[in-house]
Amino acid sequence: MKTRLFFLTIIMMLGTTLTACGPSSITVQPQPPQRTITVNGTGKVTLTPDIAYISIGVHTQNASARDAVAENNTQAQAVVATIKGFDVAEKDIQTTNFNIYPQQQYDTNGKPTEMIYVVDNTVYVTIRDLSKLGALLDSTVSSGANNISNIQFDVADKTDALSQARLAAVEDAKKQADELTKATKVGLGDVQSISYYDSTAPITVQYAKAEMAASAASVPVQAGSMQISTTVTIVYGLK
Repeated sequence: MKTRLFFLTIIMMLGTTLTACGPSSITVQPQPPQRTITVNGTGKVTLTPDIAYISIGVHTQNASARDAVAENNTQAQAVVATIKGFDVAEKDIQTTNFNIYPQQQYDTNGKPTEMIYVVDNTVYVTIRDLSKLGALLDSTVSSGANNISNIQFDVADKTDALSQARLAAVEDAKKQADELTKATKVGLGDVQSISYYDSTAPITVQYAKAEMAASAASVPVQAGSMQISTTVTIVYGLK
């Protein structure tokens, strides 16, 4: 009897312990939603390009692959020599394409005739003195270049301009926030978050290949101007 009573006492104690260790309930008071205002600001800076990137190529074709390559090599070497003659450093002349492929020829009736071989050799050139650009194009065409596909104008160092554009974007956003909070009679609080996006695309001038080769000597090349733009998104708290 005593043994049975002892076991009952232990079971009751265990039950009390488990009850004490069970999950407890915590009540969390809901927080009021934070009041914020989101504004987008824009800053723009206009620059004059001081650098240009050009793809200059030589296209040759011949019934003999060997002759097509030899002719292309001769013209390409002359073109590179001409480019270097305008004080363009070797590091600013990079071969980006060298391709040899067969091309089937057809007569007026669509019947296959001979097979010719086409060779393309293209160099990507960085021009750091834009005052020489027009003359360089004229001279490279005269020395054998017959494939100039596009010119990209850019600014070599955009660091200061980007800083100006970002500051202007933040000022624009702050001005909008001040105007809106004043109009709605609320106070402007601290910045909660900020993000931005810079746009610095270079100016690209497209030319038809044959047109560029034929008219480089007579068509003036103008760099014009380019614009750097920054868009900023700022979230302010409201008082």
